[in-house]
Amino acid sequence: MADKPYFIHESSYLEEPCEIGEGTKIWHFCHVMKNSVIGKGCVLGQNVLVASGVRLGDNCKIQNNVSLYTGVVLEDHVFCGPSMVFTNVINPRCEVIRKDEYKQTLVKRGASLGANCTIVCGVTIGQYAFVGAGAVVTRDVPDFALVTGSPARQRSWMCRCGIKLQLSGPQGPSAACAACGTSYRLHEGALALA
Repeated sequence: MADKPYFIHESSYLEEPCEIGEGTKIWHFCHVMKNSVIGKGCVLGQNVLVASGVRLGDNCKIQNNVSLYTGVVLEDHVFCGPSMVFTNVINPRCEVIRKDEYKQTLVKRGASLGANCTIVCGVTIGQYAFVGAGAVVTRDVPDFALVTGSPARQRSWMCRCGIKLQLSGPQGPSAACAACGTSYRLHEGALALA
């Protein structure tokens, strides 16, 4: 596919129409279904499914064995670790067709979803949030939150560069990242750039 502005391995299957951004790389045994959108500069590892209606922003990295089912929306710079799982129906039954009950799952800019985690449909993962490996997310995750466990619970806060933050301060909880120096302030339970 030398005439395309993206790379797709010959073992992968692409349904038309779909949109794939410039510089994107789609590796072995992937399936990109029609009416999906993949942004610029994305990397899809081996055996990735992008179902109809899925939207990926720019510069997303989807590791091996991830299925992005209908209803999943990833903003820019989202990382999906190996074999992590999205669902799109709350109460699936093989005998009952529930395609009209698909729920949207939104993963905001810069979030990281660890290997083998499960994201139950209908939740929003906040920007630069970090979901630990193996976690089971059943409710919304705030911006910059670190969640782990089953069900996932918030354990700490993370800088947008991926370093755990230590909140303190006489004027209210705040932090400066030890690695990059970015400043944050906690206000009414939400962490934001200071």
